[in-house]
Amino acid sequence: MDTIRVLLVDDQEIIRRGMATILRFTPGIEVVGDAGNGNEAIAAVEALSKSEAGAPDVVLMDVKMPGLGGIPATRAIVKRWPQVRVVILTTYDADNLVFDGIKAGARGYLLKDAGGDTIVEALKGAALGESQIDPKVATKVLGEFQRLAALDAPMPTSPSARAPSPADDLIIEPLTPREEDVLHLLAEGMSNKEIAARLFLTEGTVKNHVSAIINKLQANDRTHAVITALRRGLVEL
Repeated sequence: MDTIRVLLVDDQEIIRRGMATILRFTPGIEVVGDAGNGNEAIAAVEALSKSEAGAPDVVLMDVKMPGLGGIPATRAIVKRWPQVRVVILTTYDADNLVFDGIKAGARGYLLKDAGGDTIVEALKGAALGESQIDPKVATKVLGEFQRLAALDAPMPTSPSARAPSPADDLIIEPLTPREEDVLHLLAEGMSNKEIAARLFLTEGTVKNHVSAIINKLQANDRTHAVITALRRGLVEL
């Protein structure tokens, strides 16, 4: 993918203009349209999908908008155009909105106080099938998965009494010490750039470590890798 085509969706024109300005000067990203609510977003994806260039690669989606909101719009877009990735960008971090957004198929969930570099990285990652969640939101998401895992787990009286789960049958290749360092920072919701700065590595090296972790934990993406690590006791919140 040479250029990532992005559709901006927000009910505030000043937000759309501001994001367009940021992305206009970002190599490898092209803003192909904008919309002020969910219905307009769906119509825009529909129109673009019929163009010669095709549907956008990523939709940067607000949550609360007049008419159709971002979450049902995300659900509709992902269902009809599964190749289109949606990244939610909002001021709201309420638990129900976060979980509903992810369940709707969003590949990322960022808050509007995120830096421009973080948003750009999330868009590029989403285009590659990766996920990025704001650190303030990640703790809630992982905590919810941890809670659900605990509800599903048996309550043994001793380690030997624990009933095996399908995941226990999976053979996972041990992580290297450096991969363990990266995994713990992933669990904190850090981006590749933030991890690179913390560990004094290049972003490319961090990306390679993240890919290795995902493969070793037999996960679908970085979020799934952290959830798997939590369930196996490799990391703690």
